[in-house]
Amino acid sequence: MERVVIAGCPGAGKSTAARRLAEITGLPVVHLDRHYWQPGWTRPDPEDWQETVSELAARPRWIMDGNYGSTLNLRLAAADTLIHLDFSTFVCASRVLRRTLTGLGGQRGGELGDGCQERLDWPFFQFVLNYRRTRRDRDLEVMSGFGGTVYRMESPRQLESLFRLFAKRPFAVAEI
Repeated sequence: MERVVIAGCPGAGKSTAARRLAEITGLPVVHLDRHYWQPGWTRPDPEDWQETVSELAARPRWIMDGNYGSTLNLRLAAADTLIHLDFSTFVCASRVLRRTLTGLGGQRGGELGDGCQERLDWPFFQFVLNYRRTRRDRDLEVMSGFGGTVYRMESPRQLESLFRLFAKRPFAVAEI
C-alpha cells in the first residue's frame, strides 16, 4: 500500500479517513480540496486542474482524498489501493451539515486552500443530497476498471473495522 485513493460522496469522511490511515501507515496525505480551490472559492482552469492532479499522482507515496470525478481516472491509474466510502445520503448530508455549522469561517484543519473558509453553500448541499442519484453510477463505472486492491465500505462501522484490521498489519513508516 503506497498510493491510496479515498473516494466517495462529500461528507462521507474521506479527509478524516485519510488522516487516520496516515497515522497507521506513515503515508503523506494529499487533500485535493486544498489544491483545487483558489482564494475566494475560485475554481481552477480544468486543464490546469488535470495537470495538478497528474503531478500529485506522480509522487511516489500518498493517500489522496477528494471527490472530483473528472480526475478519478487519473488518480486510480497511479494508485494501488482504493477505499470507496459508499455511505448513505443521510450519513453524508448530516455530516456536511454538522461540519458546516460547527466550522463556519474556519479552514477545516488545513484541508482548504487559503481564502476558503467554511461557509453555508446550498448548491453544494444539493450536490450531496443528489450524489447517489446523479453521480454515484459514473464513479462506480470508473472504479470498476481499477486493478488494485479495493475496499468498499458501506457504513462508518465497516470503515472502523477496516482501520482496526490495518492497525494490526505492519506498515513501514515513510522516510522523511
